[in-house]
Amino acid sequence: MKNARKIKRVFTRQPVMEGAGVHLNRVFGHSEAPALDPFLMLDDFRSDTPEHYLKGFPWHPHRGIETITYVLKGDVEHGDSLGNKGIISSGDVQWMTAGSGIIHQEMPKGDAEGSMHGFQLWTNLPASQKMMPPKYRDIKADQVPEIRVQDGVSIKVIAGNVHGTKGPMDDIMIDPEFLDCTLAAGRTFVHGVDPSYTAFIYVIGGHGTTDGRSIENGTLVLYDTGDHLSLKAGDEPLQFLLLIGKPLNQPVAWQGPIVMNTQEELATAFQEYRDGTFIKEK
Repeated sequence: MKNARKIKRVFTRQPVMEGAGVHLNRVFGHSEAPALDPFLMLDDFRSDTPEHYLKGFPWHPHRGIETITYVLKGDVEHGDSLGNKGIISSGDVQWMTAGSGIIHQEMPKGDAEGSMHGFQLWTNLPASQKMMPPKYRDIKADQVPEIRVQDGVSIKVIAGNVHGTKGPMDDIMIDPEFLDCTLAAGRTFVHGVDPSYTAFIYVIGGHGTTDGRSIENGTLVLYDTGDHLSLKAGDEPLQFLLLIGKPLNQPVAWQGPIVMNTQEELATAFQEYRDGTFIKEK
């Protein structure tokens, strides 16, 4: 590894309200998405105030994307048009491929102390797979391998392959890595990256540095090209999500919960939703 990735851009989360009245922080979304191809949106819904999340996200459609929900603390009830229903809890992951169309709901419940902490990521689908059959995967915490790659560096591998340890998600179109990394105080982490892939980190605890810049809870760093990235924890542990994916380099037509390639495809999707023909497979 010769070319360390430099910082391309830094994002700061912004408060927004979504669903039926859920307070959350949007780390990036519609206007920033072109720079993060194939990633579309990242929401941070960590809250210790039940009235800020209990109204949840009632039934709504998706088409043309994948949504990934990663829970750190609390419970989320879910259901969808494929017939899936259940609860995801601390450490669990919900990876949903909307494909040709799915209608679902997500209702955060929190834990006994009223805390609900987690993240939702949207990723794009290639044009050739926009209308693929929808799929739902419910990944329990004990299915996510946790490894120590060196002294003081531990990684939960949700997707990807780290030193021969594979995450449970292995059939995703953008060839992603989704890692939850924790560095002990003062430790350095170096990670190889395909130079053609998009890579970013989102800090979710502690503080440290990358490419000479201080980073802390709530900081997202998008990296420029290179074959590796490097981070160092400060005087306390540093926890961050690391996301890597293959850019699609395709046009994006996006309205609300549906992301297609053309305005015509968007219009068709919403017309089908109004007509009751949105769902292609159950």
